[in-house]
Amino acid sequence: MQEMVTESFLAEVTDAAVAGRGCTAEEARALTRLPLASLVPGATRIRETFFGSTVSFCMILNARSGSCSENCRYCAQSAHHNTEAQTYDLFSAEKIALDAERRQQSGASHYGIVTSGPTVSDDELAEIGRACGLIASSGNVNPCASLGALTVEQLSALKAAGLKRFHHNLETSENFFPQICTTHSYESRVQTMRNAIKAGLEVCSGGLFGLGESWDDRIDLALALRDLGVSSVPVNFLNPVQGTPLENQTPLTADEALRILAVLRYLMPKATLRVCGGRPAVLGDRQVEMFACGANALMTGNYLTTAGMSPDEDRRWVESLGLQIR
Repeated sequence: MQEMVTESFLAEVTDAAVAGRGCTAEEARALTRLPLASLVPGATRIRETFFGSTVSFCMILNARSGSCSENCRYCAQSAHHNTEAQTYDLFSAEKIALDAERRQQSGASHYGIVTSGPTVSDDELAEIGRACGLIASSGNVNPCASLGALTVEQLSALKAAGLKRFHHNLETSENFFPQICTTHSYESRVQTMRNAIKAGLEVCSGGLFGLGESWDDRIDLALALRDLGVSSVPVNFLNPVQGTPLENQTPLTADEALRILAVLRYLMPKATLRVCGGRPAVLGDRQVEMFACGANALMTGNYLTTAGMSPDEDRRWVESLGLQIR
């Protein structure tokens, strides 16, 4: 009888997701209690409904590193922590554009310019705008940026310069956020995303999982992203960095990470779920399962301060699954 109830429940929530309606918080909590294997067929069906057999790649450049005034407990670039992360000023527009050109054969559709710190100065904003223009004019990849908190006016200027998408993670739930950062508020992050939307940009916002958050925190984060209308959701898994307050945090198991992906797919059926930081460290040789669990995109190449996988390596294993890189 229990198996029949489970099958009926899964069929109902899967049908609702395929119709474009994400599941409720209560339904998501029920999904977390089911065997991972039972979630996979539905997660795969939802992904295929909205994205077919295509997978998108993105890449990033750490264009200004270290010396961040914020105290995010996971971050290697915070000035509050004693890590081995590099510190350097913003690269020139030409250097950023050249890096994008060098890596255009990766198959990535988006190239992200990332800066450490809570925001950027007017001069830095102008230089990043020039970089966006140079990248956009090549027509090979869409320029994105992750620059901290910006106003509608600043974001509108970047859009006019050629910026396609703005990235700003919420990281976790509003309830758990004070356990992770106290130098700025959760609401300030939400406001930055609203500013990007108002400026007419695509928005990219997700979270970092494995911080010690609960399943309720994970579900609340997904609902907040869904309410904001975020179209691209980076899913990061904590890879603890020595010298940060979370250096001894036990990493997620591959099973837990894959379950997070599956539940997120039921909650946000139409959103791009992009597996990013911590992918090789947490999933290891089980990366091949992430698309069956609902992911439809990944970040290739290196991350901000840790090594990732090469685009050639990623392309080979993705294509071996019969998927097409878009």
